[in-house]
Amino acid sequence: MILIKNVRIHSMSDDKKDGFDGSIILNDSKIHEIISGEYKDDFDGEVIDGEGFSLYPGFIDAHSHLGLDGSGIGYEGQDYNELNKYLTPELRGLDGLNPMDPSFRKALEGGVTCVGTGPGSANIIGGTFVAVKTYGKRIDKMVLKDPVAMKCAFGENPKRVYREKGISTRMSTAANFRDMLNKTVEYMEKLELAKDDSSKKPKYDSKCEALIPVIKKEIPLKAHAHQANDIFTALRIAKEFDLNITLEHVTEGHLIAEELASENVPLAVGPSLSHPVKFEMQHVSFETPGVLSKAGCDISIITDAPVIPQEYLPLCAGLAVKSGMDEYEALKAITINPAKHLGISDRVGSIETGKDADLVLTNGNPLALETEIKYVFIDGKMVYKK
Repeated sequence: MILIKNVRIHSMSDDKKDGFDGSIILNDSKIHEIISGEYKDDFDGEVIDGEGFSLYPGFIDAHSHLGLDGSGIGYEGQDYNELNKYLTPELRGLDGLNPMDPSFRKALEGGVTCVGTGPGSANIIGGTFVAVKTYGKRIDKMVLKDPVAMKCAFGENPKRVYREKGISTRMSTAANFRDMLNKTVEYMEKLELAKDDSSKKPKYDSKCEALIPVIKKEIPLKAHAHQANDIFTALRIAKEFDLNITLEHVTEGHLIAEELASENVPLAVGPSLSHPVKFEMQHVSFETPGVLSKAGCDISIITDAPVIPQEYLPLCAGLAVKSGMDEYEALKAITINPAKHLGISDRVGSIETGKDADLVLTNGNPLALETEIKYVFIDGKMVYKK
């Protein structure tokens, strides 16, 4: 057992925006007990004196490609975009992840303890995302939830990558997407009619099989959309097929904040720490998450790593605050909100009894440049100490 005593606890599970003084006991991989005020009892275990420090839940990125785009290997070595087919729902991000890549270590040293990672946005449908912890050697033992979502993409990327292979407009992107969803619905209907009669079952189709959890609303679509019109197309198709959806990037979200607030879908905003590298990002701004948050939207701030290095997730939240976002909302946008976005808030995202002991101990506000991360715990294990 580990006791972290006399520390300022920012639980992200209540309205105490400034946190409260207390202590916390970790047992095995879980948060065992939270004590408000001074801890005076004897303790049989490791003790960390948190005097002058602040304790936060581990930071979470709802949209990353960590482990699929290795450090220093260049684009030809990337594993996050399958460039041979534009409809690849059967692909699993889990199968390409390399936890031995140095980017994982840098992520946890930056306080990022969990990420949603998976395929990129070259394909109309790219495959499934997985939520993983950032510490370990074997990815199977780092998985928090698999799958968490089915990646899909609208806008410039599919039509740029597949311009010579049948996709050259936003219209053809949407049409091919609808076609694949309709095929899956038809496939499911045939399976239902066949029941246990194997002679009547349709020929096995890995693409349709992968999309069945989407049609059944067991996992959401994770829709890459920068421009306002692409955002609305993603929402339109989700409504046509009665699907759950999260919106990713949402670069022009501040231009349509009221519309998005009325939709009540999770938004992952970013990456904003970059030059507009393509036309659909011409309105990129760190003001976007603040505008959307004030409009009542559920916001997660993302790095889209390696677009922004994974360890700079707290910096991105700090820059959103500098551009007008409420500080507490920005902290929520890298803790409890992305946990909800990924469907893992029962395990991580806040400091609560029974949740995973993924914690970050700092000497100040983690959104400030001068703040140092002193300790990082993942599943109750100290994985970093400065």
